[in-house]
Amino acid sequence: MFETLKNAWKIPDLRKRMKFTLLMLVIYRLGAVIPVPGIDRTVVESMFQGTAGGLLDFFNMMSGGAFKDFTIFALNIYPYITASIILQLLMIAIPKLEAIFKAEDGREKMAQWTRYVTVILALIQATAYSVGFFNSAIIEKSFLSIATVIIVLTAGTAFLMWLGELITEKGIGNGISLLIMIGIVSQYPRDFGTIFYQFQLGQVNLLEIIVFLIFAFFIIVGVIAIQQGERRIPVQYAKRVVGRKMYGGQSTHIPMKVLMAGVMPVIFASTLLAIPQTLAFFFPSMAPGVQKYFSIAQSPGIYIYSLLNVLLIIFFTYFYTAVQFNPFEYSNTLKENGGFIPGIRPGRPTAEYLNRVLNRITIAGAVALAIIASIPTMVFSFTNLNINFGGTSLLIVTGVALETMKQIEAQMIMRHYKGFLK
Repeated sequence: MFETLKNAWKIPDLRKRMKFTLLMLVIYRLGAVIPVPGIDRTVVESMFQGTAGGLLDFFNMMSGGAFKDFTIFALNIYPYITASIILQLLMIAIPKLEAIFKAEDGREKMAQWTRYVTVILALIQATAYSVGFFNSAIIEKSFLSIATVIIVLTAGTAFLMWLGELITEKGIGNGISLLIMIGIVSQYPRDFGTIFYQFQLGQVNLLEIIVFLIFAFFIIVGVIAIQQGERRIPVQYAKRVVGRKMYGGQSTHIPMKVLMAGVMPVIFASTLLAIPQTLAFFFPSMAPGVQKYFSIAQSPGIYIYSLLNVLLIIFFTYFYTAVQFNPFEYSNTLKENGGFIPGIRPGRPTAEYLNRVLNRITIAGAVALAIIASIPTMVFSFTNLNINFGGTSLLIVTGVALETMKQIEAQMIMRHYKGFLK
């Protein structure tokens, strides 16, 4: 990995992109420490006392500490992810909407609609925080003060959305995923410091720390294994004569990834599981129930949360894979270019064959992803480790880092960089 980064740094265009990405991530972390005006920090801090593993710590972990400090990025990028989920589900449910988004300018329209829905959701969530759960932290309860908090939080999410899109366009990797990853990673020093402090006080023993490290190692290895796994389907191209030249006749393969969706199903599942917790900010009376049934810190919440997490990850793995790979469209493209799978007739039989293979490998990838995300979280919950991350966060960090490295490698191959190909 380090050798790849070193070689990539030698290419001027890639070096420029990497510098730009780093600069944007630094801006993100700087913004994450700018406080929202008119908020009493001591009141906010008191709300987090004794809530390890609870609904507040979940939001704090995924926002990179911005939520607990109630900074301008407290909402983070999650309204954007929720907006993406809503629009993609609607696209499948409403054929007319699907036709709009699959038109020539469909991608631009999809991005534009996602931005609009993001701002609306951010506005709703910011209002929930300001007039609901965090209302006691607002120093002056005037309309102007509350409106200022709402506008600042909404603007913070809008800025992060723009920042993420800018990284995707001019930098390296998926900007939104990188913002989430950097936010999680920024909390690791604090969490490891907490573990060391607990060990000094005798609140955790060496065995618990060893169990934690073993599971963390297997998460990283497991994510790499399923991300790299693929089924290669052989493809043969028929020979054809165009003018005086002969084309085709070569053999190649279709690389079908075991996990085409990457870690997006985990991010989507985490976002949906946060909805009950978000509603608790609207209606504080719901907080005890949400804490009981959706918190990983106690029973039965740990079991309910884990079961829903598994089901949602499997669902979104299939959903996101279907969005990325359409067997019937791929079959038609293959047929138009004179390609065929040996032993399979072109056209519909090829599409059905690809669909069968896709279903088999996707269920394997989905189940593996769900297990990697859920079992470590359950194991961590039964230890005395007072940490804010589990299988989900480690999985997201590893997956996003791996996807970013793949994109760097693809950029290097595209530029025929000999140092990498050797």
